[in-house]
Amino acid sequence: MKKRLVLIVIYLAFISLGLPDSLLGAGWPSMYKSLGTPVHFAGILSMIVAAGTVISSLFSARFIKRYGVATITTLSVLMTALSLLGFAYSENFIFLCLLSIPLGLGAGCVDVALNNYVALYYQAKHMNWLHCFWGVGAAIGPFLMARYLAMGNSWTSGYNTVGWIQMALVLVLFFSFPLWIKKSKNEKHLESHEEKASFKKLLTIPGLKSALLVFFCYCTIEATFGLWGASYLVFVRDFNPEDAAKLVSFYYAGITVGRFLAGFISLKLSNQKLVKLGQVVILLGLVLLFLPFEITQLPSFFLIGFGCAPIFPALLHETPRNFGEKYSESIMGLQMASAYVGITLMPLIFGKVASNVGFTSLIWFLGIILSLKIYLNFDMNRRVLKRKVSAV
Repeated sequence: MKKRLVLIVIYLAFISLGLPDSLLGAGWPSMYKSLGTPVHFAGILSMIVAAGTVISSLFSARFIKRYGVATITTLSVLMTALSLLGFAYSENFIFLCLLSIPLGLGAGCVDVALNNYVALYYQAKHMNWLHCFWGVGAAIGPFLMARYLAMGNSWTSGYNTVGWIQMALVLVLFFSFPLWIKKSKNEKHLESHEEKASFKKLLTIPGLKSALLVFFCYCTIEATFGLWGASYLVFVRDFNPEDAAKLVSFYYAGITVGRFLAGFISLKLSNQKLVKLGQVVILLGLVLLFLPFEITQLPSFFLIGFGCAPIFPALLHETPRNFGEKYSESIMGLQMASAYVGITLMPLIFGKVASNVGFTSLIWFLGIILSLKIYLNFDMNRRVLKRKVSAV
């Protein structure tokens, strides 16, 4: 019973994790005007948030071991809530940059702590449903922003609402402390050995370097499209900002629905097959996005999200199986850090590219990254399989 209650709390935590992730992209076509900044400055805020996430992902394992998953998760959500409320009461770009630092630091710790916890204690279906609930939050974010903008309110109203939702979750997490699974003596023994493993030693594990690059490429696709998809519609397809924000909601709805269904499909298909299937669907979505018809834009946003849906949860759930439970928490941190390096750099790089050559380049940019990810995923599986065969 306690295990199920904890799972519900984790689901709620991932809703809150998804809410702020999609707000910036949905609100930016209106935000940059009121802030008086160039349009590509969205990449700067995204980069700062992601950089904070990279740092906290790399070092979160140490804090989790010392203070526990429940404490670190609660403090991290509190940090993000205060940052979002700060966003709601500022229209100064420099202040938003400063607030983005704790926003990223908090998000990274939550990601590592909860992903590793679910990978160790729950089935693959729960990892998909966990990230489905992230998609719920990510879909609600643009919807809230679009509603406030349509009512004539400022983008700050969206951040204010999400900030208070996060504060409510802090209370839920606090009262759930007694429910969390305590580590056994054997797990603590494994952790004592894990602490001696340096990043350099971990990188010698066959397939891990390719795995880190796979996470980098996947999150480049998800973050770049999430941040710049609305701008593509506004500047290339002549959508108004409110309608563009709504289509971003369909992108995150695709992720949400896809992960819900992937939870059931994972009972029949392996994680590797789910990843391959998702890659094919993303490619189909990009083809529809390329077509010069307004009617194909909504399904293209949904399909790109639907294709993204199973990839991240499947890759995360495979971590203990690919590289062993002994180092899973540290490797999870490395994977999350690599993912957020992609989130940090690539949306900003694309923003600079698009400001010079136009937002039509979004489709080609994503297509190249997807092709690279497909190759790296194949290479990772090959190296992991070879290591397992040689170990027998």
